[in-house]
Amino acid sequence: MVFAAPGEALARAEAVLGDRPSPLHASVAHQVIGIWQRDFGDMRLALTHLRRARTWAARADSAEREADVLATLGVALVHAGRTRQGMDALGRGVERGTGHTRARVLFRRAYSWWVLGHHKEALEDVRRAIPVLRQAEDVIWTARALTLRATVHLALGSVERAVADFTAAEALWDTTGQEHDKADAVESRGLAAFRAGDVPAALRLLDEAEERYAKLGTPTFMLNIRRCEVLMAAGLAAEALTEADAAIRELDGMGGQSTRKAELLLAAARAARLAGEPQTAIARAALAVRLFAGQRRTWWETHARLVLIGARHAAGHGSGRLVADAAAVAERLAALGAPAAPEASLLAGRIALELGRTADSERHLAVAARSRHGGPPLARMTGWAAQALRAQAAGSTRGVLEACRRGLDVLDDHRMTLGASELRARATAQGAELAALAQKASLVSGRPRRLLVWSERWRATALSAPPTRPPADRALLSGMTAYREIAARAEEARMDGRPVPALEREQRRLEREIRSRTLHMRGEAPDGGDRFDVGRLLARLGDETSLVELAVLDGRVQVLLCGRGRVRRFEAGPLAAAETEAEHVQAGLRRLAHPGAQARLPVVEAAGRRLEELLLGPAAAHLGDGPVVIVPPGRLHRVPWALLPSLRERVLSVSPSASSWLRAKETAPPPGGRQVLVRGPGLATGGAEVPELAGRYGGATVLEHDDATVPRVLRELDGAGLAHIAAHGAFRADGPLFSSLRMADGPLIVHDFERLDRSPYRIILSCCDTARFATVGADELLGLVTALLPLGTAGVVACSAPVNDAAVVPLMVALHEALGTGLSLAEALRDARAGLPADALHRATGWAFTAFGAA
Repeated sequence: MVFAAPGEALARAEAVLGDRPSPLHASVAHQVIGIWQRDFGDMRLALTHLRRARTWAARADSAEREADVLATLGVALVHAGRTRQGMDALGRGVERGTGHTRARVLFRRAYSWWVLGHHKEALEDVRRAIPVLRQAEDVIWTARALTLRATVHLALGSVERAVADFTAAEALWDTTGQEHDKADAVESRGLAAFRAGDVPAALRLLDEAEERYAKLGTPTFMLNIRRCEVLMAAGLAAEALTEADAAIRELDGMGGQSTRKAELLLAAARAARLAGEPQTAIARAALAVRLFAGQRRTWWETHARLVLIGARHAAGHGSGRLVADAAAVAERLAALGAPAAPEASLLAGRIALELGRTADSERHLAVAARSRHGGPPLARMTGWAAQALRAQAAGSTRGVLEACRRGLDVLDDHRMTLGASELRARATAQGAELAALAQKASLVSGRPRRLLVWSERWRATALSAPPTRPPADRALLSGMTAYREIAARAEEARMDGRPVPALEREQRRLEREIRSRTLHMRGEAPDGGDRFDVGRLLARLGDETSLVELAVLDGRVQVLLCGRGRVRRFEAGPLAAAETEAEHVQAGLRRLAHPGAQARLPVVEAAGRRLEELLLGPAAAHLGDGPVVIVPPGRLHRVPWALLPSLRERVLSVSPSASSWLRAKETAPPPGGRQVLVRGPGLATGGAEVPELAGRYGGATVLEHDDATVPRVLRELDGAGLAHIAAHGAFRADGPLFSSLRMADGPLIVHDFERLDRSPYRIILSCCDTARFATVGADELLGLVTALLPLGTAGVVACSAPVNDAAVVPLMVALHEALGTGLSLAEALRDARAGLPADALHRATGWAFTAFGAA
């Protein structure tokens, strides 16, 4: 019962002990309490009760009972870090038991071997146990044994064998009432899905397992460890670190299993390393190494040493000793049959290469490169990274580019299995090294076209296809409706000056639920997509338009100027200096949004000149007189490009990538060209431009006051030719897909826009912060504008800074007047700026707005 209804089993066992039981019954009761405390509570109490259970078993003069208790005690001792005592107890249990009981003891010894990382011994014991358990028609223990064997197969990389055993075990669980074991089976299927490369299915199954555990009221430390692994593979390393650290605190608070603490520390170390926190990774990994060593868990200790060496390398350490340590870890992992062995060889080779030890580097990288031909996507990418480094060391540009291409192809196939735009964007981080190697090789080759191709290869790839949309997911739609209501109530209470902690807690809970369900979505099968073609780009640009793509290599901005049939490269300034200057400009624009800041105007204009030197350098003198398209890296997305002197009077647009601009340029407007005007609540001007625009567009749909609800707005926006939304915008750096526009019934969030079949061909957002993004993955942007571009929107006008509401009105009216003459958004925005008063307030307002895309 302890794995069917844990709480009830504990209460029943305590009741038995309170009723002067016989030695046999006392032994069973103490054993149940010991199991409960071992798995869900205090390990010290667990050992106390299990030793009492052994004593009562001896008094009952039952060898079978004593063997069973010794097995449970042995597992507890192993989890407490007392490995030798635990395995001795399990060995005595095998000797004391016979037949069916002995098979159960063998299963538990196999489990302990698995915990310790002795997979060969684990498989041998479970192989001996399964036939006996089947013959005894012991459904529960047979299912447990099959689940364990599957888990060991996964650890050794045998996914197909594991899936077969998990499937057989789950069929058996369906015939029982073992709810905890059933939850464990779902968790195990999640792990199998992850090992097979299906991240959305893994997240869905792990979330389902967590719901089952929650109903039982049992802790989920193994689930935490597994979910951390999946989150890291999905590019969510910071979340994995938070989850692992929280689980460690909970485990310490209850005096739980030492083995689980070590595993959680290893998960936290891996996550910290991926999240760019090497010192945190070093601290967690070093403690994990000590714990694993004390527990005599060589398999785990070796994996922890790999993370420790990687973290030290990331912290800037490099030495012959570190190369030797990484090589020794690689050899041990290979001997243990661990799938992580190529990763260790890659690390040894990379450090040796940095130290100039080319012979050592080649030896280690050659071993790592063998993994490029098989296994899960990330393992193959490890192999291709090793192959690219080998080619780089050999001076083969062609070899570097071929290895990088093959590796990024693997990543593309993997990304397209992910339905959520957030996961697609974050997954690109796993290809950052390959893309950077290719860019450097292209730069060295002296061929600007090649550098452009590789800059595009990994830029804004999340925008290459719309996210998967689940219109039939009622739970998701219900959650979003509830979220909107709660968020609206919280906002209303804040405006009244009332505290809203309960509403904010519920809002955060609903956000987690919505995000979780979107991450479960599986993407469409990969179709290869359109490869970027420089010739096609140049043909579209013609002789008038210039496209400026900014690439960053070794911290410096490389300017790729495309147009008039060729691509030229110029070197500008350091990226870090440009980022600092951009922040100064943003601060200046915020001050200019308020009347009386005229004196700050020369300061902001001077910062604009410095930005031009840092970002465009000598390329500024070669732009010609025609329109300019800027393609900045993600870290420069907040630059107000219209402030730069050489761009100030131009037709100027911005695009996340050249490929994205091409798609926008080739997107046809929808038939009918409906206009939709939306006015949200709470604006200082009341959205004063909307009534005037309604008079200009006679047949436009106008949504305002109680009509401007999220469902109605979405319905009208779908397939519109032009949409203008005047509403308060809120950017969420902590959750960019919850960035929002305030409607009458609550926030219209990015997730809402992703449900559109086709977003408006042109959309104008006359509100603050709508052009702000979160930079994630390799060079990806998440935010409102980037959500619209893959969904059919060819042009957006949005704002990257706080603006003065009153000053926005004449800018928007002038913008629509220019559009009425047949101009594009970029042309209309240029003319609208030129027509504004020359004071600081209106000039800053004009600079804050940007035209995105090509419509």
